[in-house]
Amino acid sequence: MPDENDSEPVIENTEQEVQDTNSSTDASEKTEPVATAEKTEPVATTDETEPVATTEEKGNEAKSVQKRPRSKNDRSNKQQRGGNNRGNDNRGNTQQGNDQRGNTQQGNTQQGNTQQGSQQRRPKRKDLQKDVPAPSLNLVELNEKKIQELSQTALDLGVESVGALSKQQLVYEILKANAEKSGMMYGGGTLEVLSDGFGFLRSPLYNYLPCPEDIYLSPSQIRRFSLRKGDTISGQIRPPREKERFFAMIKVETINEGPPDTRRNIVPFENLTPIYPDDRLIMERGGKDNISMRVVDLTSPIGKGQRGLIVAPPRTGKTVLLQQIANSITENNPEVQLIVLLVDERPEEVTDMTRSVKGEVISSTFDEPPARHVQVAEMVMDKAKRIVECGKDVVVLLDSITRLARAYNTVEPHSGRILTGGLDANALHKPRRFFAAARNIEEGGSLTIIATALVETGSKMDDVIFEEFKGTGNMELHLDRFLADRRIYPSINISKSGTRKEELLMHPDELQKIVHLRRYLNEVQPNEAMELLIKKLKETKSNIEFLLSLKK
Repeated sequence: MPDENDSEPVIENTEQEVQDTNSSTDASEKTEPVATAEKTEPVATTDETEPVATTEEKGNEAKSVQKRPRSKNDRSNKQQRGGNNRGNDNRGNTQQGNDQRGNTQQGNTQQGNTQQGSQQRRPKRKDLQKDVPAPSLNLVELNEKKIQELSQTALDLGVESVGALSKQQLVYEILKANAEKSGMMYGGGTLEVLSDGFGFLRSPLYNYLPCPEDIYLSPSQIRRFSLRKGDTISGQIRPPREKERFFAMIKVETINEGPPDTRRNIVPFENLTPIYPDDRLIMERGGKDNISMRVVDLTSPIGKGQRGLIVAPPRTGKTVLLQQIANSITENNPEVQLIVLLVDERPEEVTDMTRSVKGEVISSTFDEPPARHVQVAEMVMDKAKRIVECGKDVVVLLDSITRLARAYNTVEPHSGRILTGGLDANALHKPRRFFAAARNIEEGGSLTIIATALVETGSKMDDVIFEEFKGTGNMELHLDRFLADRRIYPSINISKSGTRKEELLMHPDELQKIVHLRRYLNEVQPNEAMELLIKKLKETKSNIEFLLSLKK
């Protein structure tokens, strides 16, 4: 049996524990942190009792088990003391098992279960968003969308601050966010090869201007597929890596809308055989502007491969006539690829042309530098040549070749030989080469260029430019200022307009009828001839009906 000395510490510990229990109750009412409750435990008192010593012996039993054997009486006494101190007193059950510091504060409080549980539920929602497969995006289709549609796509991909981004930045952020979700990306554009050997795919929607979503092509890819400036390329792309600024092409899928393997068998444009135009582009169609196009068919027929000039003084309706020609080509000849090039034009005319014409409209407004005019014109011409090399038909409508020649006169280095009006002798070499590219190809395909030339502007330079291009075209359509002042539209001077080798474009019977018509109209004044022709055309529904109604 334990002696009196053994029972005294137990009584002292019980009194001390009552104080501890009271202090813990006060602590729970005051909602003090757990560290305060730990300070009130009688740690120093328990170190003097036998149960603590027994606990220390348990830690040292493993070390001393081989030194001396232990008797059964010692074990029973220690178990009894351990049961009295650890099993039945308040320190064992109350403090360690059931008090608020053990279970309530550490196990069931908001710090333990509520806050940690809510923190675990939030990542699950993000994980669910990441598990959604990312869509396959096409850069060309994104550029064609409106900014409202791009904003909604950016929000769906988790892009922040959408309202402060421009259209180009929106497209860039959408592709970047889609790449983070391992989504497939496709893109394309027209190749522009720089002097260092690498190139970029420019977008026609941005008029081939450098922009953040341009696609990089390495020199090895350019050499592998024998790519040239103006090739239209599409394929799979990747986002920019660290210290990179542009998207990169990783797999070329199509070149000029064909497989990449066929590019090596293409004959260069310069080696193709040019011939006279022999396939006609019919301008006549239904609508309010049908009269203007019917007059063009009768006076100056246009064929595939035509090199034509629309000679126009200011305010004679040349831009409207160019729009009508573009709409007639897209409606009557859908197999022809149309490109409208506006150089040094007004911004409102660019918007009007873009909305009224279904083809590709490339522009460079008058507030841009001359180097920009030259760059746009060269990109359009190189693209048209690459398409013709594939055996397709292309029509380029240029407004105007006079302003393009002015831009080349500013950009090209001066030779020291100045012509009349301040025009450099070497300034017209590249504009003339641009206009001379129009031709009908014997091996297949054609390139048609219809350009406007300004006259009667009061500038001698414009007159010199027109005289330089006057003999290079094989079709001319002259607009008359006198007819435009009298509000007679189309203001076409029939006697000055015509097409070379028009017998290749017309049926012999049709040609004979038109010859008789011209002879009759040349006997009267230009304004009377145009008014008479418009009156007779309004009485019939088509040119065939009109020609059949003429007397022999």
